[in-house]
Amino acid sequence: MKRVLRIVAALLLAAALLLIGYLGGRRQPATMSTSTNAPATKQTEANKILYWYDPMVPQQHFDKPGLSPMGMQMVPKYADASAATDVVRIDPATVQNLGVRTAPVERRVLAAAVQVPGTITWDLRQATTISARVDAVIAKLDVRAPYTHVAAGAPLAELLAPQWSSATAEYVALLHASSADAKALRVVARQRLQVLGMTSANIESAQRGGSQPTVTLHSPQAGVVTTLDVREGQRVNAGQTLMTINGLSTVWVEAALPQAVAGTMHAGTPVTVHVDAWPGRVFRGSVETLLPDIDNATRTQRARIVLPNSDGALSPGMFATVQLNPTPGEAVPVVPDDALIATGSHTRVIVAEDGGHFRAVAVRAGRAAGGYTEILDGLVGGEKVVVSGQFLIDSEASLSGALERLNDGAAKPAPAASAPMPGMAIPGDGR
Repeated sequence: MKRVLRIVAALLLAAALLLIGYLGGRRQPATMSTSTNAPATKQTEANKILYWYDPMVPQQHFDKPGLSPMGMQMVPKYADASAATDVVRIDPATVQNLGVRTAPVERRVLAAAVQVPGTITWDLRQATTISARVDAVIAKLDVRAPYTHVAAGAPLAELLAPQWSSATAEYVALLHASSADAKALRVVARQRLQVLGMTSANIESAQRGGSQPTVTLHSPQAGVVTTLDVREGQRVNAGQTLMTINGLSTVWVEAALPQAVAGTMHAGTPVTVHVDAWPGRVFRGSVETLLPDIDNATRTQRARIVLPNSDGALSPGMFATVQLNPTPGEAVPVVPDDALIATGSHTRVIVAEDGGHFRAVAVRAGRAAGGYTEILDGLVGGEKVVVSGQFLIDSEASLSGALERLNDGAAKPAPAASAPMPGMAIPGDGR
């Protein structure tokens, strides 16, 4: 019996020792786990939830999670005092999912060529008006229709004028006079004929044939009769316009320049012109002057361009595409047009930094050409700007208050362009 009691006592002692060892082993790992979880507890305290908000209405704050009045699942807003105050942080996976693309800020000479519409018109410096010098009758009209081409010296019309007959007879009577007074009167008589519109050919003809009742008017230049104001047999008065002749050796092109580019143009700026009537042919000229008036309907300024037209290929009234090529300027920072975010009062870009950080930067934009916009202030070159997905980042920056701090308060917070996306981290957000 005693032997049995000893065996039972030994078994109970062994069981007690095993229990003590087991409990001792449990106690030691628990202590290590507590030590390991200490930083996590500290991090949780740093990432304290300030409030809950609806991504569609971020201005409304709530104390508890759940559904917003609009039925959207609310998300938490965390605090992180160590985060930068003007930077938005986004997880790399979210950046990839949003399709965020960046482009470098380059320094380049902005393409200055400008294409504008234009219209070919007459060169009014080649316009000549044919008028009657005395009261007369149109005895014969050699040009009977407007827009008739005439050569230099071609006959235009024959005029019958009694005043010419008397002046011609007086001049012919003095041709054979030998006295000094008579010669002086002959000179005066010839000058009178010239004032009345008779040419040297008319006067020589009068000398050979006596009185000349009719006088033929000749074209002073080659060109086109643009207006014809009389008909054969019509009586005309002194000073009345008979017709107008315009040359075509040069033509004008009037190009409509937007005011944004008119300031970069000046007299002498080279120009190339294309017209549909002559595909593939290039006409070259230069800006003669910028007309001082602004078109009230289109708010454009006209540039007058002179083009040579020796072969008559260009006709007034043609539409043209005008490319102006001003002298290139200096290299300046430029960004793609898609990178700009305009709010009406300010313009900004989103600059991408290392580690998935993005920063809103206020800029002053200049002229645009070729898909790029000149940056006058705010960027120096070498930065990376967001060209796709920047409105979502801009919305997150507005929510975080980064825009309120932009340039020491120079920019106003922009309205949220879209809801903050899951995975976006705001300064103070420890997600």
